[in-house]
Amino acid sequence: MNEGYYVELLRLGAAPAILSLTLLLVLFVDLGGMRKAEWAIRQRTAAALVGFGCLVAFFWTLWGGGEGRAGMLVLDPMTLAGQQIILVLTAFAAGIGLDRRFTEHVGEFYSMLLLGAAGMLLMVSTENLLLIFVSLELTSLSLYVMTAFDKRNPRSAEAALKYFLFGSVAAAFALFGFSLLYGLTGTVELREIAGRLQGQRMDPLLAVALVMTLMGLGFKIAAVPFHLWAPDAYQGAPTPSAAFIASGSKVASFILLAKVVWIGFIGAEGSGAWRAMAPGWAPLLALFAALSMVLGNVAALAQRSVKRLLAYSAVAHAGYALLGILANSEHGLLALLYYVATYGLATLGAFGVLAALEGDSGDVTFEDLRGLAGRAPGLAFCLLVFVLSLAGIPPLAGFFGKFYLFVAALQWAPSSLGMIWLVALAIAMSAVSLYYYLQILKQAYVAKVETSLPGIEVSLPVMVTLWVAALLVIVLGCVPGLLLGPWRAAMAVGW
Repeated sequence: MNEGYYVELLRLGAAPAILSLTLLLVLFVDLGGMRKAEWAIRQRTAAALVGFGCLVAFFWTLWGGGEGRAGMLVLDPMTLAGQQIILVLTAFAAGIGLDRRFTEHVGEFYSMLLLGAAGMLLMVSTENLLLIFVSLELTSLSLYVMTAFDKRNPRSAEAALKYFLFGSVAAAFALFGFSLLYGLTGTVELREIAGRLQGQRMDPLLAVALVMTLMGLGFKIAAVPFHLWAPDAYQGAPTPSAAFIASGSKVASFILLAKVVWIGFIGAEGSGAWRAMAPGWAPLLALFAALSMVLGNVAALAQRSVKRLLAYSAVAHAGYALLGILANSEHGLLALLYYVATYGLATLGAFGVLAALEGDSGDVTFEDLRGLAGRAPGLAFCLLVFVLSLAGIPPLAGFFGKFYLFVAALQWAPSSLGMIWLVALAIAMSAVSLYYYLQILKQAYVAKVETSLPGIEVSLPVMVTLWVAALLVIVLGCVPGLLLGPWRAAMAVGW
């Protein structure tokens, strides 16, 4: 291999490398020079360094030379878009928790945040099964630690343990599926796997490999029936950790799942169409999507904890996002990218509002939201924007995201019933979700409090972060072409 190969490899891996260098800088500054400084100063300095590192990496993805392929790393339009979304969400996750004093180990927490983000960047920028598994584990281990970071809250340790146990089993299933694929094809590259499986029938060994792989990746997106870890992890984890798990991790996992089935299992799609089911990954993902939408929305109706409600809401949103993968087209890819980006932004914002409201228990109930419009009008407005976007109300970004997903799914087989059964179910479940989302806003804007409560103080950096996120949700809903235009122009994928 010549020198040019290593230069190209370094260019393709520059974004996760920048985050790794930022991680070292955060540790050096916090442990070396600011250990005796006030907690608030350490917190804001570390968050600022994280934001700066994400900004540098973001601009590198824009102007660092574009697409390429070297060794295990691949940069294409989908990868670059995914990296940009993850970097933006990581920067917002660092900003929403500045007022929450859940740990004295500031440098270590933000280092874990950066390490998890670096793993996600690698996850979306490879088509090699070995690096996929390594990046999955790098991300997962970081998230397990972040979940357990609040030592004063016993729920945090319980949530981390459940997350770790479920995640370990899911990783074992994924690794078993990968090993079967290697045994069947003799390669760990997704494109080569697809070439060697081309024309083969769905024999039992390939079916087991497919099911095991989807089970492992289904855990990462919190799709039913692999969702049981999500409610406890969202409720028990420190709010910035829960926000990052609900946003950045979801984005990376959906892009990885799309790559695996679209590239590695091309030709093994089968069919998820109504009354025309055929063996493959499509009917499995259609089943996951249907179960996720129904169970996630129905279970959310019974929740009093807002964090658990958002967890079950995330399960339902995983079902909606699977429609983009089932579309198996350029339209489906664009819809998926737009949806996970705007969903991640709205979810991060909602958790940011909860971070400003939660007490020592680390949780927020409906009762804690009462009178929010009078106590903190700015927070209440931001919550209004984020919740209505999650509900899919126009003209916010969540509405266009769902609409674009439904259109992409219906275009899958326009000459038959195709996926109309799944789209109809998604629309019905969206109507169900509107009820519990409006319950949140009812508490904030309509419910009366018996005694006057003090106002809520939010620091300027946190308030600016929430306002910027709310503004992006509004603007991207009114002008979705700001994202879709550049992505559509950059798409060089043949379908």
